[in-house]
Amino acid sequence: MSDLPTTPEKPADETENQMKSPDPRSGAPPEYSSSFVSGPPGPAIPPPAGYPGGLPMGYYGPHQPSTFPLYMQTGSICPIQYQPGKYPAPQLSAPVIWMPMPTPIPHCPPGLECLVQLDNIHVLQHFEPLEMVTGFETNNRYDIKNNMGQMVYFVTEDTDNYTRNAYRTLRPFVLRVTDCMGQEVMTMQRPFRCTCCCFCCPSTRQELEVHCPPGVTIGFVAEHWNLCRAVYSLQNEKKEDMMGVLGPCSTYGCGSDSVFEILSLDGVSIIGSITRKWNGVLSAMSDADHFEIHFPLDLDVNMKAMIFGACFLIDFMYFESSPPQRSNIHHD
Repeated sequence: MSDLPTTPEKPADETENQMKSPDPRSGAPPEYSSSFVSGPPGPAIPPPAGYPGGLPMGYYGPHQPSTFPLYMQTGSICPIQYQPGKYPAPQLSAPVIWMPMPTPIPHCPPGLECLVQLDNIHVLQHFEPLEMVTGFETNNRYDIKNNMGQMVYFVTEDTDNYTRNAYRTLRPFVLRVTDCMGQEVMTMQRPFRCTCCCFCCPSTRQELEVHCPPGVTIGFVAEHWNLCRAVYSLQNEKKEDMMGVLGPCSTYGCGSDSVFEILSLDGVSIIGSITRKWNGVLSAMSDADHFEIHFPLDLDVNMKAMIFGACFLIDFMYFESSPPQRSNIHHD
């Protein structure tokens, strides 16, 4: 009886070995230059039919909420089927209502048409229970709503884990602002500035650069040194002062709102305000902040965007809490 021929084993393909690059991180924080930092290439899962762009995770479309199935398996177009009564019924969240998309407006940066129609917006930071329990800093997320409770924008932080947890409130970051179609309409970048040396040194003053559309700078939010309160200037793309921001003497007041006034260039007229609302215990124990922004309806839309950007720099500098550091109370 002859032996059956056997198929020789194929050698392992060396190209399948994953090449791991060394950790690029060093003792110094990453540099965020003034040039635009491009976003991710796109969502891993294609958007639903009828939408030119994707939507933020967990949100429904403003016009066709039924286009999102309740359970969708990644990489498949067929929803998962469960046997009735075998598994508990899922808890369905209420669909998010978006502000109707306005028509394009001449001389208005694309994506800012909603701001043209508003004189008041609410910035609501997402509450992260895991962050509160473990102390691990996660990317911040914000819902931007109008007075009717309609979503206007969705803001997400784009920072790596090492930078977030190593530098905490001083971390450089990139904030990406998306509309109801999932399109990035605005980008805000904060470079790293060390505050360990003299506070009056210009190199230690905080700054935020605002791009709209992404890649086109429309202005800066620049900090000014002051002994007892927060002082900022809102600048245009040429770094020329256009308006000022004056904060309270104490931004950590317990039981009351913190109001940052938007002042005219001469510092006499109050144009608007950025108010951090007091939410009781939630405000004292977590980072789930609620800001309310007021500005004139007929204010230049670029300046509205700069006031909007100043709100986030204020949040990171004064209201983004870090876990308490352990102190050595035992001495030999």
